[in-house]
This record gives sequence, C-alpha cells and structure tokens, in this order.
Amino acid sequence: MNGGKVVLADEPTGALDSRSGEEVMALLRGMNRNGHTIIVITHAREVAEEADRVIEIRDGRIVADTRKRPAVAAPATLAGALSERRGGRLLPNVGQTVVTALRSLRANLFRTLLTLLGIAIGVGSVVAMLSIGAGTQEQVLARISSMGSNLLLVRPSLTNLRSGTTVNASLTADDARAILDLPNIAASVPENSSSLTVVAGSIDTQTTVTGTTADFTLAKTWDVERGAFITAADEADYAPVAVLGRTVAKTLFPDGDDPVGRHLLIDRIPFQVIGVMETKGATGGGRDQDDVVLVPLPTANLRLFGEDYVRAISVLVEDTAVIDATQVAVEALLTERHRRNDVMITNMSSVLDTISETAEILTLLLGAIAAISLLVGGIGVMNIMLVNVTERTREIGVRMATGASSGDLLLQFIVEALVVSLIGGAIGLALGVALGNLAGLFGITARFTLTPVVLAFGSALFTGLVFGFLPARKASRMQPAVALSAK
Repeated sequence: MNGGKVVLADEPTGALDSRSGEEVMALLRGMNRNGHTIIVITHAREVAEEADRVIEIRDGRIVADTRKRPAVAAPATLAGALSERRGGRLLPNVGQTVVTALRSLRANLFRTLLTLLGIAIGVGSVVAMLSIGAGTQEQVLARISSMGSNLLLVRPSLTNLRSGTTVNASLTADDARAILDLPNIAASVPENSSSLTVVAGSIDTQTTVTGTTADFTLAKTWDVERGAFITAADEADYAPVAVLGRTVAKTLFPDGDDPVGRHLLIDRIPFQVIGVMETKGATGGGRDQDDVVLVPLPTANLRLFGEDYVRAISVLVEDTAVIDATQVAVEALLTERHRRNDVMITNMSSVLDTISETAEILTLLLGAIAAISLLVGGIGVMNIMLVNVTERTREIGVRMATGASSGDLLLQFIVEALVVSLIGGAIGLALGVALGNLAGLFGITARFTLTPVVLAFGSALFTGLVFGFLPARKASRMQPAVALSAK
C-alpha cells in the first residue's frame, strides 16, 4: 500500500478457506512479478511451494535453503514508481491536502474563527499602523518642505547678560543685501515681525504683522491668490500696503467680500490691502501660517515697529548639494561685517533630514508594536494546531495505516496552518484598510502602499509556517499502532 519494495506476509492463508487462499496467493504472485520481494512465513507446505526460494527453520535454526528459480531484477516500472513515491509525489498531493485541510477546519468552525481572529487582528494592526505612520510622516514632511528645504534661516544669537533676552540689533536689511551677493544665493529676505491689532470696519483681530521684501514669495514658495504682492517700489516709497493671509482675510471679512482694495488699520495706522495669499496651512509645530499680515519692511520698521534691524533673514539657496558650504560662507560674511560671531544659522535641509529619520523610526516602532499582536496570533495558531493533533490522533493512525507517509501528514498540518493564516491575513488586510480610512475621518492621514501590505501578508504566511511546523512535525512522527490504540 505504501509502495514498499519488500512485503512481509505472516501466514497469509492461515484463516482462509482454500479458494480465498488461492486468491491471496495469486495477488502475492502478481506483486512479485511487478518487482516486489514477498517474504511469506507459513507452516503449510503447499504455500511454501509457491515461493522461488524456500528456507526451512526448525527449533530456531535454518535446516534447509532451497532456490527453485533464479532471482530477477525489479522492472523499470517499479523503480520509477518507488522513485516517484520517495521524491516526486509530494506536489500532486497538495491540492487534495488543501481540500482535506479546509474540511478539517470547517469541522471545528468556532475554533477556526477564533484562530482567524488572532491572525486578522495582527495583520490589520500592522497594515493600519504602518499606513498611518507613513501618512503622518508624509504630512509632517510636506509641511516642513513648504517652508523650503533649500533655506538657511539666519537669526541673531547674542544674548543680553543682564536680562537674558536676545539682542536683535545684530541683523539689518543691509546684511540681507550683502548675503545676496554671495554665490549660490537665489534670494535673501529680511523679516521683522510683531503681534499687533488689525481692524477692518467693526472687526478687529490680534495677528502677526511681518515686514518683508518683494522676494518673500520666492523664498517661501508661497504665491498670491488674489491681487498682487509687495514690490520693490513699495519698499522704496515706504508704501502703506498690506497682503493678508487667508485666516486674517476670513476673520476681517467674514461675509466673503474681496479684501483687495479695502482699507484697514494696523496699530491704528491705515493700510490698503493689495493682495491675499494662498492657503499655507500649519507648521510642523502647529502654528497657523495663514494668520499673518505682510507689509513692506521699510514701512513696518518706520511706522509700526520703530526699529532699523530685522529679526531673521531667510536665504534661498540655488544648489542644495552645496548648501553646507553656502552656510559657512554666509556665517563668515556676517562675522566679518559684525566683527564677531553673533548669528545662528538653521539649515532647513538638515532639519528635514532629521525629522524624516525620526518619523521613520516612529513608524517602525508603530509597526513593531503591531507585530506583537501578529506574534500572539501565531502562538494561537500553534496552540490550536497542537489541540487538533491531539484530538485527531486516531485519524492520523488510520491515515498512516492506509498509506499516508510522514511527509503527507507533515504537509497536511502545515497546509492547515497556512490556510488559516491566508484567510486570516486576507481578513486582516481588509480590516487594516478599513481602520486607515476610518482614521481619515478624524483628521489622521493614512498612506497605503504595497510595502506594508506585502510585509503584513508575508508575515502572516511566515507565522503560519513557523507556528504550524511543530504540530505538523508531532503528527508526522506518530507511530501508526500507537495512534490507532489511542482513546
């Protein structure tokens, strides 16, 4: 039945009538002609006469060894069949094994559903966590990139030793113009800002008023939505003109009126609105960038702030490949002009890289936490499969007694674990996508890519394979007689 070369037959006709005994001997002769070696133990002389070689044993000793016919080699068909049994028959059995596995899982449906739930929760958690982490990372990086990854932000660094406050008088608009003459500089924008009250009609609001120059939109990659932006002529004429951020425009003109051409008061000084900026959104720190009023720097310093210095200079670099060298050149220039090192320069490209690395670590951390639930699901698979092996001991014995090899049983229980993991992985994938979309309703961005899906699904398969191997190995090593005698 198992395709063995040698068949042992102990008194094959002992309990049979003559006709049945002849039929059994005919079967044995047919097997011998096909290449099997038949060893028969018998007390019946007529049965022994059927053999090609007769060995007589009396009182435990061989007393005669008679060869009646010469031995012949096994036919090629048997050698091929045995070779197929040893090596090539595994793959054709996979389809039947899958059917058997599904039938077994259906027989214990409630237990199977609980096992599926463990795998589904694990896969769903991995997909959802990695997708939410990737989406959040992309959102944060987009906000930071909107500030310009090719920017150098120059600020004063001197501190008053008595008050501990920063001395702002170290930077001027002339410094910005000097920086513009350096190589690899596309724009150099001085800025000065303060929180002031802005009034339009009967509505007032407290907002940030920033004095800047015409290159502001270039350096900040921030365009005008309506109207126009500050020009060099506005700077030269100390023009009382203003450009509003979207938040300020909605606050001061709630009825949807076009602010362009209207007048408002900034710290009780009249300004004319000449433009409205596009929506910029919040910074990485949560500050609303649209809550701002932009005015010409000379006008702001003279009429609003009463200062001749600036609080920051935004330097736009042409080639980010040499941004570090440009940063050194800017620092050297300002040190020479001020006769001391009194500025600090923030390289936005380095900040972006740092935040990107941090976000990746946090995403991996989220994935690792979610993977714990997948591990728990795998342990659940192993537990259920071990219970299955214990409960199906007699089934295993019957299968082995009727021709199933150890490899067949190993394959069967591994396939059962893989089927559970595959179905659980598919359910978990759908669950993870649903959780990601649900997170979008609460303002959390989820970015679904192929990588976390493949990773989670592959992990589910690997979990089923690893945690299903031990129960499968236990089943394949059972002895048929022991398995059949189990209660």
